[in-house]
Amino acid sequence: MIKTYKFRINPTEKQVEKIIHTLEICRVLYNSCLLDRKNRYEQTGKSLSRMEQQKILVTDKNRIKFLNDIHSQVLQNVLFRVERAFQNFFRRVKTGEKAGYPRFKNEGRYDSITYPQESAFQITGQGLKLSKIGTIKIKLHRPIIGIVKTCTIKREIDKWYTCFSVEYEPIKKPASGRFVGIDVGIK
Repeated sequence: MIKTYKFRINPTEKQVEKIIHTLEICRVLYNSCLLDRKNRYEQTGKSLSRMEQQKILVTDKNRIKFLNDIHSQVLQNVLFRVERAFQNFFRRVKTGEKAGYPRFKNEGRYDSITYPQESAFQITGQGLKLSKIGTIKIKLHRPIIGIVKTCTIKREIDKWYTCFSVEYEPIKKPASGRFVGIDVGIK
């Protein structure tokens, strides 16, 4: 099973600047990927796939130096978000629901970044260590049970949070030997 733990983090001013810079670059990349898919479809009748966009991202990282300021997995996660937006759009079209085409993100409207692998983040005694950002103070008010799969840094108004997606096996309670019957039809 998957479970999410949410904790408050307290980044320094310098770390907040780095996180906001990362959010802004991810927003620009998201919008760029949407535009690339739209333009390719208008020109050829076929859209770009996520794998094609990942190849473009690799060449862009060599040309555009500020992309190297951000961990590569965070940038790749942006491509997954674009792909998920299109998958949801086409699913709604197919089922006849009101389908809104994926939207461009305005400035300040991209509020989270995700580190999809544990090699890019680490929980230490000093706090949450994020690649290319540093160690951020975190308030671990409960233990994390399971294997941490992803770490998402999220801005909510003027506060910062981290959400850990954890894979775990649910604890099975031993059978007590007692039974309970419930009749739903009784008023």
